[in-house]
Amino acid sequence: MEDFRRTYLRLCKEGGVEPQESVLAQLQETRGAAAGSRLDLRGHSLSVDTCAVLGRVLHKDTLFTELALSDCMLTEEGAKLLLNGLCANTTVKVLDLKGNNLRSTGAEALGKLLVRNKTLCRLVLEWNALGMWEEAFSVFCEGLATNACLTQLDLRNNQINHQGASELCLALKRNSTLQELDVRWNNIGLLGGRSFLEALQQNRTLTHLEMAGNNIPSDTLKALEQAMDHNSDRQSTMRESRSRTQVLSKEIQILKEEKGRQFLSLMETIDKQRDEMGRSTRTTSIHVGQLQEALNERKSVVNSLTAKFQMTEAALALSEQKNHDLGELLTRVKTEKDEQRERQTRERKKEQEDSVLREGKLLREMNSMSETNIQLKNKLEMMESRCKSQQDQIFELKQELTNSTAELKLRLAQAEERLEMEKKRSKHVHCGFVCESERALQDRILKLEGQRIQLEEELSRAKAACVTERAQAEEELGKVRVQVRLEEQQRVSGLEEKLRGLRQSRDESQSHCSQQKQTIAELQARSGQQSIETGGLRRRIEELQQELSGKDQEKVAEVSRVRVELQEQMGHLQAERTAQGGLKEKIAALEREMKVLASNHREAILDKESEISSLFEKLRLREAEIQRMREDEAQRASFLQNAILTYVQGSPLHYNPKK
Repeated sequence: MEDFRRTYLRLCKEGGVEPQESVLAQLQETRGAAAGSRLDLRGHSLSVDTCAVLGRVLHKDTLFTELALSDCMLTEEGAKLLLNGLCANTTVKVLDLKGNNLRSTGAEALGKLLVRNKTLCRLVLEWNALGMWEEAFSVFCEGLATNACLTQLDLRNNQINHQGASELCLALKRNSTLQELDVRWNNIGLLGGRSFLEALQQNRTLTHLEMAGNNIPSDTLKALEQAMDHNSDRQSTMRESRSRTQVLSKEIQILKEEKGRQFLSLMETIDKQRDEMGRSTRTTSIHVGQLQEALNERKSVVNSLTAKFQMTEAALALSEQKNHDLGELLTRVKTEKDEQRERQTRERKKEQEDSVLREGKLLREMNSMSETNIQLKNKLEMMESRCKSQQDQIFELKQELTNSTAELKLRLAQAEERLEMEKKRSKHVHCGFVCESERALQDRILKLEGQRIQLEEELSRAKAACVTERAQAEEELGKVRVQVRLEEQQRVSGLEEKLRGLRQSRDESQSHCSQQKQTIAELQARSGQQSIETGGLRRRIEELQQELSGKDQEKVAEVSRVRVELQEQMGHLQAERTAQGGLKEKIAALEREMKVLASNHREAILDKESEISSLFEKLRLREAEIQRMREDEAQRASFLQNAILTYVQGSPLHYNPKK
């Protein structure tokens, strides 16, 4: 308020105008008022200069929201200056110009004010003379038609006739914000009432109209009251529908926000599950790498076993070569013995007793040779049993490899089935993330297929190696058996030949027994030397047998060590299988959670959609009701218009006295 007073004094000083004491006194009284207060200058007679200064002050004022200038004896020029200043004001909402006898210039200034001002809501023009000048009042009505903020207008006692009423009604047809209009105590008459009734057929915002004291018939007033009631009902229904639409729009916005939050939460869960799947794929790739390393280790162990087996075969070949050499030595010794025996038989014909002794010795030697044959057979049986045990071990290794490959294939099949299930489920959840998940899963499937193919190739190679090793072992066993059988046949044939020769020599020895007595000592000496040589050969055979038994023990120890390593690897694989089972359980739990979230989301969406459909149905019913009310109003208005027309077109004997 103090700023307004200073501005008023400054502008008065600048314009060379003496400040009006009554205005200063009023400003002094309202100095302590806060912003948004009222400037009350009622009853103060304001000069033209004061009005000009006040117009300039109010041009930029942001303090007052209500301006009371009733009964201020404003001149036409002063009112024009004051209203021109209010054209650019943005805070005054109520303007009271009651009892200022405004006429043509004032009406034109008011029309300009209504065109330019965007904040004035109530205008009081009671006890003026705006309706006396038709052109000026038409300017005022034109400003009212273009105004978009005025809601209350008081035109009581303004000498408005039926022509001014028609101009005012034309403005009301174009105006869409005015709600209350007071035109009491004017000269509107029957024609003006009809103009108002016609205007209200187009104007739907005017809800309060006062028309008493205008010489309007009662039926026209009733028709106007009915139109006002229709407008008020329409406004109330419009307000209700607007509030309901606002509520519905808010609810729809809330639903959209909730859906957005649910979608974001679903996306977060999908991202978390995708991260979990990535971690699981990484862990599975790590496990597959570990399995690959274990397979490589097994392959190296199998290679080492094959190398050791080849070494043992080489040792066996060396031992067989040595045995062959010893057999050749024995055959040479036997040939020498046969030669000596032939010489002895020719010499022992005369000595049957000594030949009998020789036969006993030879029988003992045959028994010893049969024992050696039995021992060799036992050794062959032991070698065959060892080969069988090695074959059983190889078969167990093959079985374990087949079991591991079957487990890996089962894991791959389960992973593929889980991927297919995830593909099907992800297709229903969201189409935007299906392509990326499918590509990642296809890459994973391709990797797993490559690993499976590699494992199958390695298994096929291991199987081929085992088959070749088994074939080689069987071939070597067959060779050993053939050699042993040949040796046995040769020995048996040799023994039979010896028996036949001995029988012949027995017959000859009976005739040469006497001649060989002298050579017995020499033969005994030679036989002692030969026994010593055979003892050395036997010791050599025992040493070779000990070496073979040591190599067999080493082979058994190596096989047991490999078996222990395989058992440890199987334990690691079992632990990995349990870990993968835990991961599968976690994946199943996550899938169940996703299904629950999806079902909840679908249920919430269905509930919200049902609510929205019910609200839309309510809106449709409300709009139908409003349409029906409009049709009823139009029908009533047409009935009223027909009634008025029939009343107007009736007998003039009843109409002229009223006029």
